[in-house]
Amino acid sequence: MISTGKIKSVDFYRKIPRDLTEASLSGAGLSIIAALAMMFLFGMELNNYLTVSTSTSVIVDKSSDGDFLRIEFNVSFPALSCEFASVDVSDVLGTNRLNITKTIRKFSIGTDLRPTGSEFRSGPVLHNIKHGDGDEYSGDGSISLTAQNFEKFTHQHPILIVNFYAPWCYWSNRLKPSWEKAAKIIRERYDPEIDGRILMAKVDCTEEVDLCRRNHIQGYPSIRIFRKGSDVRDEHGHHEHESYYGDRDTDSLVKTMEALVAPIPVESDKHSLEDKSDNRGENAKRPAPLTGGCRIEGYVRVKKVPGNLVISAHSGAHSFDASQMNMSHVISHFSFGRMIAPKVMSDVKRLVPYLGGSHDRLNGRSFINHRELGANVTIEHYLQIVKSEVITGRSHKLIEEYEYTAHSSLVQSLQVPVAKFHFELSPMQVLITENRKSFSHFITNVCAIIGGVFTVAGIMDSILHNTIRMMRKIELGKNF
Repeated sequence: MISTGKIKSVDFYRKIPRDLTEASLSGAGLSIIAALAMMFLFGMELNNYLTVSTSTSVIVDKSSDGDFLRIEFNVSFPALSCEFASVDVSDVLGTNRLNITKTIRKFSIGTDLRPTGSEFRSGPVLHNIKHGDGDEYSGDGSISLTAQNFEKFTHQHPILIVNFYAPWCYWSNRLKPSWEKAAKIIRERYDPEIDGRILMAKVDCTEEVDLCRRNHIQGYPSIRIFRKGSDVRDEHGHHEHESYYGDRDTDSLVKTMEALVAPIPVESDKHSLEDKSDNRGENAKRPAPLTGGCRIEGYVRVKKVPGNLVISAHSGAHSFDASQMNMSHVISHFSFGRMIAPKVMSDVKRLVPYLGGSHDRLNGRSFINHRELGANVTIEHYLQIVKSEVITGRSHKLIEEYEYTAHSSLVQSLQVPVAKFHFELSPMQVLITENRKSFSHFITNVCAIIGGVFTVAGIMDSILHNTIRMMRKIELGKNF
């Protein structure tokens, strides 16, 4: 059995009896200074241990989201009608998608950029619209409307069908023979003086510019269906009416007109009846825009190669007056990748304060063409994108963020003006890794601080004590 004395023999910290020690004023001062130094250095070491550091590296893009990039946006166009607003995507690999609708929503807006109603349902684009190429008719079966008599006729007939056209328009000229022939047939079957339930008319938008602007006509020809009793004006002077997008040959037009007038009794005062037309289904006739502006929001998925996101007026059977198109817009939101939750973003900014400062550079910015440059002004944005990934230390959670630079310009174009977003994604990405210090490293540093300060203070105390003793001996020698 090991005795107590043998155990005491391995004591590294042998005690000196208190009676054999001597306290000094200098030693007390150094002890206080050493204790304060220990507390200060311990606080600094603790703060350093609790502070999260990061390391940044640039590597080849190894995205976990595949070969596609998500673009989210919310853009308001005060002068672009939802009727023809189209979102198109193209890239250098030959991808060309026109009029994306599945992930896009449109809302008619006023000049104050506020929605004027529910979501605008544009419906699928009709291709290969039938025209009456064989129609040979040069007369005027429809009546011409002007700003002076337009209101009179909209309140005089239960159904008023108006063709807003432009003489220079190719599609308007193709429609003209069929329209006039159909109008003549309808006048003969439903005499305005005797029956009066329906009337077909036309408006020359090059002559009646203000009238066409009030009805938000941007593409030619635009066929509008006005119903007496439902075209009530609101505080902005708008009419609720429908647009016709069906076939444009004589037989189709006549069939549509007869379907519209069929539910209405002769000399009936109740005219707000539902149309039972079945001409090409629901695609032939849809509500017309209440205002001339449009807010477009949603997202598109594009390949991670240089490409374009284009918003413009587009139609396969309408013409547009490029000199009257204004692509001014206000960007409420434009970002790449999926949206990061606010809480996650706040945590990321705690780790990397500068991260997230460039992922929304276009948000809240306005790009207005005040016509100083003239007509046909295209607004282009050049966006260069860099991906950043943050890997947290404890949970190893991956946070992906796309940041970009934006340069915008207004340039004149020979074609119909558009709003174009050129995007180019860098093949490199920034990898930010969170580095947390180990607890063992923290304890080691604390011990080093305590031992180091204690040792240094002991050395200084010894030097100071011996110096004072030496000075006293010298002083005693001089006295004797």
